[in-house]
Formats: sequence, structure tokens, C-alpha cells
Amino acid sequence: MLNGDPLSPKTIRHYHSFISEVFTYGERMGVVSENPCEKVILPKIHYTEKQIYTSDDIQRILVLLETEPLQFRVFFTLMIYSGFRRGEMLGLEWKDVDFENNIISIRRTSNYLKQIGTYTDTTKTKRSQRTLKFPEQIMEILKLYKEEQDNQALQCGDKWIDNDRLFVKWNGEAMYNGIPYSWFKRFCGRNNIPFHGIHSFRHTFASLLVNQGVDIVTVSGALGHSVVSTTSNIYCHMLDEARAKVTEAITAALDFGDKKIKPKGA
Repeated sequence: MLNGDPLSPKTIRHYHSFISEVFTYGERMGVVSENPCEKVILPKIHYTEKQIYTSDDIQRILVLLETEPLQFRVFFTLMIYSGFRRGEMLGLEWKDVDFENNIISIRRTSNYLKQIGTYTDTTKTKRSQRTLKFPEQIMEILKLYKEEQDNQALQCGDKWIDNDRLFVKWNGEAMYNGIPYSWFKRFCGRNNIPFHGIHSFRHTFASLLVNQGVDIVTVSGALGHSVVSTTSNIYCHMLDEARAKVTEAITAALDFGDKKIKPKGA
């Protein structure tokens, strides 16, 4: 239990994986005779259906963002087009943006703990380090934002903290993780949009890819999941719906009207 609350199956599995690696190393070094973690029965992870925004919701959000502060317009537009995690977004630095080839790379995360404040960390897994290509119009917005940030740095002078981050406070200091969440919650309230949290954009991104027929391996790579099965488990409902559409599509394509396939020799 943590803080009086039972650990979730996912957290238990994370701890088990870490402890198992320690015992495996000890076994290899001859310190222990076997890895007791191999005999542990782990709880099953029950994936619930994710709350997502519809394509109409996304279109409306993108239009409304056009009149909002450029910093938040860029933040949420990138989330919509990438499915990046919040920590990955806040860890982005300008050297990760390749304007010539229209690509952005995830190399680190920015996180927060009450005890130490905002800190930089590695990505969730090695596969979370990835690169995505973006439409030209998105990169143009990014260029405007870079220009705005450079002007802000000039105005702040010696007060500006230069850490190369895309998303910062007024003085260049790394943005606190709760700021995008709070801002978007107020944005939804002002515009009568259902608030599903920030992570919902990641689920929406995956849903849109699946519905467009993108294969699960590609979707998994874009999301930065360590294994494809993670993607399949989380989005199994969406995948089932997509497969059903395939059946409907092939049935419609091979619809011969009143003609029926007759058995051979009939």
C-alpha cells in the first residue's frame, strides 16, 4: 500500500519488474541461487475504455486555439498531432525541432515532485525516444512561437533563464507540469467543451490512427510503447471496431446484388 491506498496492478508490475531484474543480476553473479520473482503470480491489468475527443471536438478545439496565447496554441496543437505525453512535451527543447525536415524528436521528459520541484528525466522507455514528422502548417506556427520566445528573452534581459525549452514561464524557467492541465481545464470551461484531461489527446491520437487504418505496429511506434501488446491491450476496443469496418468494407466491395455464389457443380 502507498499512502494508505492499495497499489494498482500496473504499479505492482512495475515494481515486480525492477525487483526481478535485481534478482536476475544476483543470480548471474552467483549471489542468489534463483529468482523468486519468477514464481510470483501477478495481478491482471484491466484496461478500461478511454475517454477521447471526437474528430468534431478536435476540429473545434483547433479553431478556438487560434485566438488563444501562442504558447498554449502550440502546446495543444502539437499534442493533437503527435500523441506525445505531457512530460515529453514539457521536455522538448529547440534542438529537438528540425525545421528543415519538419520533424520533432522526443529525447527526454520534464517531471515534477513536491520534494525537488521540476526536474529533467529520461523517457519512460527506450522506445519512447522517437521522431515524428509534422505538417508544414504546424512547423510554421512553431516558427512564430520561436520568434515570440526570442523577443521575450530580449525583453527579460539578465532575468531570462536560457535552458532551450520550448515551454517555459515568463523568464525562461521550465514550465511546471500542472500549468497546461489547469489552462486547458479553464479553456474547456470557457468554451463548453467536455474536459477529459490532457492525456485524452494521446488516446484520441491513437483512435484517429486506428480508424484511418494505420497498422498497430506503426501506431505503437508513434506512441512510444515499449511493446506492441501494450498498444493492443489499451486500444483493443478501437481495434475491434476497425476490424469490423474491414469486414463491412469487403462485403460491400463484393456485393453482387441478387447474385449469390453457387456451390461448384450446382
